Amino acid sequence: MRNVAVITDSNSGISPAESAALGIDIIPMPFFIDGELYLEGVDLTHDAFYSHLNNGADVSTSQPSMADILDHWNAALETYSEVVYLPMTSALSSSYQTACMLAEDFGGKVEVVDNKRISCTLKQSVLEAAELAHRGYSAREIRKILEREALNASIYISVDTLKYLKKGGRVTPAAASIGAVLNIKPVLQIQGGQLDAFAKVRGMKAARQTMLDAAETDMQTRFAGTPCTIRAAHTCTEEEAALWKAEIEERFPGHTVLLDPLTLSIACHIGPGALGITITPRLAETGTIETCSSN
Repeated sequence: MRNVAVITDSNSGISPAESAALGIDIIPMPFFIDGELYLEGVDLTHDAFYSHLNNGADVSTSQPSMADILDHWNAALETYSEVVYLPMTSALSSSYQTACMLAEDFGGKVEVVDNKRISCTLKQSVLEAAELAHRGYSAREIRKILEREALNASIYISVDTLKYLKKGGRVTPAAASIGAVLNIKPVLQIQGGQLDAFAKVRGMKAARQTMLDAAETDMQTRFAGTPCTIRAAHTCTEEEAALWKAEIEERFPGHTVLLDPLTLSIACHIGPGALGITITPRLAETGTIETCSSN
């Protein structure tokens, strides 16, 4: 029997192809679109999701059902002796609390990680969990290592439209109207799972500069001396994403920059056309291994 199975949800942004290649199990996230249930990666593709958004559909997220979580855990324990489960950050969902309650009935065989991460930074943690499992760490050891480093990550995002922030109540209708006229682009940050305001600038050029400056500051202060993984994140077209990746590479020569779409659980709050950058220090226990990218 193999030792530790790594399971996460599709908030990690790990594609079916990646999960198959790496042996990581993915629980699909449920979305309600105009009242109808869809499962990310099962009957809801990224293209279909953005089509619904652009057509003005009412889109909301949920959490995986308890039955679905239990099915994945039980199936894994038929092959593995332990499970490490990484749901999305407890700051944005009750998925973590639900999973902890379910894990109580597994006699210590399931460790639920409060990773404080989502999307690209959660992906990094999941990939590192798989590497730690490969190196022989126990489920409990993996959980402790990941929770130790949980807050050591940054995401900066700039949105193309205020429409979705207004819809979610993060921007007032008046502010959204003024912002549209003045071409105001808010720069948001995710630190420890919370989506918060970081800056307001005029135009996407200034927004990109603000994000690059913030990332550089983090790397020179919070993460100084630690090898980091940098990802170009986006909810835009592949062409726009490639240009953003090149801009990050120019700012951080010598660093490998990976390219990943932001997950749909973030996209439904910020809309299409957004750009982001994530910085995640690598674990000392896994060395300086490069993690995979979707590009």
